Amino acid sequence: MNIKLIAVGKTDDRNLIYLTDTYIQRLGFYVNFNFEIIPDIKNVKNLSETQQKEKEGELILNKIAPTDVLILLDENGKQFSSEGFADELQKHMNSGVKQLVFVIGGPYGFSGAVYNKSRGKLSLSKMTFSHQMIRLFFVEQLYRGFTILRNEPYHHR
Repeated sequence: MNIKLIAVGKTDDRNLIYLTDTYIQRLGFYVNFNFEIIPDIKNVKNLSETQQKEKEGELILNKIAPTDVLILLDENGKQFSSEGFADELQKHMNSGVKQLVFVIGGPYGFSGAVYNKSRGKLSLSKMTFSHQMIRLFFVEQLYRGFTILRNEPYHHR
């Protein structure tokens, strides 16, 4: 199984980039992982929130293959413990999913078209975090999930 993370907008903080890259590199020992950044939409001052979500949605959907399983990182999504998330990863692997795609949307969330294409929503917390920090938190949890599945000592139970 391949896993792809798509995120809207760049990260300016070098520390977050470094830490995110560290976990992405570690993930390479467990899974074929790809991280794609969709550039921020230009001239957003002239767009409504809905128009911005629709433009971002088009760019997101252009990165999704028809056979991909799309999961949105969304504040209203299902929450898991780290062990529960590892179990979800295992279920996807067991079901023969070729590519599992997670998406971190823009500041206003996702368009209706993206919600319609998705197969689920995942929330990392009831708290709100910056889109830049969520990237780090998500790749760390993904790494943690694979170490749990392999019974490695990274995660303390």
